[in-house]
Amino acid sequence: MSWLKTSLTGEQPAPYVDTSEEPKVRDPSGLRDGRMVSNKKANQPFLKYAAYREERAAEHRRWEERKKAHEEKVAKGEASGKFTERDPTEEVEVNLGGALKFLVYALLIVLLAGKFFVGSWTWGTELENNKWLKVKTYFPDKERLFSEHMLAGFDGSVPGRPIYLAIDGEVYDVSEGSAYQPGGSYAHFAGVDGARAFATGCFKEHRTHDLRGLSEKDLKAIQHWKDFYANHKTYRKIGRVSHRPIDPSSPIPEDCKKKKPQQQQPQQPAGPHTKDKTEL
Repeated sequence: MSWLKTSLTGEQPAPYVDTSEEPKVRDPSGLRDGRMVSNKKANQPFLKYAAYREERAAEHRRWEERKKAHEEKVAKGEASGKFTERDPTEEVEVNLGGALKFLVYALLIVLLAGKFFVGSWTWGTELENNKWLKVKTYFPDKERLFSEHMLAGFDGSVPGRPIYLAIDGEVYDVSEGSAYQPGGSYAHFAGVDGARAFATGCFKEHRTHDLRGLSEKDLKAIQHWKDFYANHKTYRKIGRVSHRPIDPSSPIPEDCKKKKPQQQQPQQPAGPHTKDKTEL
């Protein structure tokens, strides 16, 4: 409250006397001549930064002295040429050329690492068919809207035309998949939204988008296959298919696995059997 006493009586307060025994150093800010500040741990970052600035200023002065000495020698004819030494305290700006150089070096390091670790410059990736390296993956064309009739025209029956399939309304280009070509093991999915078959496994009977009556497990299976196509390295989403409304009074597609049992077949002799498996 010394300020109140000063305003009332006009008496100046006694000068502040620091009685602490902590070691002191000169105030590097230079705001007050002869001021000393504590050397305690909390002040160390400020003191170290001040020392760094002083060192940089001294280094700049030495550089200016060398530059001046060179210019004097040139004036006297004792030296020739321009002073080329760069100021060591000058801030270096990163320009476009520097950024491009960094990207080239980074790409080179990635390529060399791939060759060293997996024996492939491209980390085992097929560049030609990899959708992640195609511009359309990040800047896709406007998605198309198909009718069921339009989608059926991309079932692989027309040479030179791409092959599309749909799952739960989403249309994907699967032309790169050999299994979807005519006669392939999954050709029945081409040109149609067979979402139900992805869950039930009834590939002939359930080539439909009708998902009524499916269990939560079946719906999760369909979501799994939707994620499979969305994240596939070659298959690419190109649009959606507009389905006709399903009549709620129409019968739910019959489960092919619950049909009436067939007549008992004669037992086959025991022995190993081989089953062909083709990946999607």
